[in-house]
Amino acid sequence: MLEPVDPFVVEVVRSGVIESVHLVDVAVVDERGDLSAAAGEPDVVAAFRSSAKPVQAAVCLEEGWKPPGEPELAVACGSHSGEPVHVAAVRSTLAAAGLGEGALRCPPALPFEEDAALAAARAGGPARTYHNCSGKHAAMLGACAARGWALASYLDPDSPLQSSILARVESLLGARPTVGVDGCGAPTFAAPLRLLARAFGEGTATGAGRRAAAAMRAHPFMVAGSGRSCTALMEGAKGLVVKAGAEGIACAAFPGGALALKVRDGAGRARDPVLVRVLEDLGALSSLAGLEAFASPAVAGGGRPVGELRARGRLAR
Repeated sequence: MLEPVDPFVVEVVRSGVIESVHLVDVAVVDERGDLSAAAGEPDVVAAFRSSAKPVQAAVCLEEGWKPPGEPELAVACGSHSGEPVHVAAVRSTLAAAGLGEGALRCPPALPFEEDAALAAARAGGPARTYHNCSGKHAAMLGACAARGWALASYLDPDSPLQSSILARVESLLGARPTVGVDGCGAPTFAAPLRLLARAFGEGTATGAGRRAAAAMRAHPFMVAGSGRSCTALMEGAKGLVVKAGAEGIACAAFPGGALALKVRDGAGRARDPVLVRVLEDLGALSSLAGLEAFASPAVAGGGRPVGELRARGRLAR
């Protein structure tokens, strides 16, 4: 039984003044999926959101999807920034299944980075291939095409593919999740944080999930992109698999275990400082070199740094 400890605290400091405070719950599990460390409320219910993508991609593989290459598999596991290499991989996945961009049902979007978004807006505006989840959607379409399932209803919770994904998530969690709708329109799953950590750990270590995780580690840029924490963390740490999601969720698997964390108020800016601190504490990072911007992000004022986000807290073991 772990001793109760407070959640991690992320302070937003501007010009020496604590302007805002975010609380972050953390659950860490060992290789058996048992809770081994925690902060705050490890049983708080959270939505898996984009942290479920490696599991979803693994089910697509098992249902017959054949990605053109490992970069396309990595982008299916990721929340990409809409950079040219990402868009090319999504289009490659669709073309391999004999499909065009019109088959995608994720919302139209613009690239993540501001300059790229402005250029895309001038060139034709939002497109579904720019959406950060378009790689996952392309993989889902590829699986449906391989199985001869209806394409137009691939996001329907009762469709064969989504039923198969739900069955896998339930098996990994060891419990029935609450099913909702993600921001991209695909089903998402809510469960206690420690069970999400267990599902992510086992789901990236076994079966087709092992192949998905290997693709993420081999092509971390495809998982996120320029200046993104998932990419930087996997580039800098051998054996680490990281996938963040909306509303301040993040999951990671590392030799010996896995974790899930959730920012209580959903502020994504508070996720990375705690994620880096916890991974360092667990020995999953060999160095913080190149991760400073994520461990302590700058607070800007007038276009220059005037403060920082700083995390404090500890894990109970």
